Amino acid sequence: MDDQQPQHKVCYRCVVGGKVQGVFFRASAREQAVRLGVTGYARNIFDGRVEILLCGEVSAVAQLRDWLRTGPPTAQVSGVACEPLDYRPHVGFVIDQ
Repeated sequence: MDDQQPQHKVCYRCVVGGKVQGVFFRASAREQAVRLGVTGYARNIFDGRVEILLCGEVSAVAQLRDWLRTGPPTAQVSGVACEPLDYRPHVGFVIDQ
């Protein structure tokens, strides 16, 4: 079976709370995503949380979801909530304003 089939890929929308804005959380998440080959985006939410879309291979997305629980050294993550979405391909990993 071809590993590029969609059943081997997943997407999750995650919302990360705590001290996650102004601490390079989005940029650090992008670095991790690029390293793992995960696509999607990271953007600040008006309430101080960060929303992240992760799409890619199951194991790579799982690794990045684990990373979200701590984030970069300057962050103080208080919680992460992720929901699965239907897989859809994305190009790269974008930091939205």
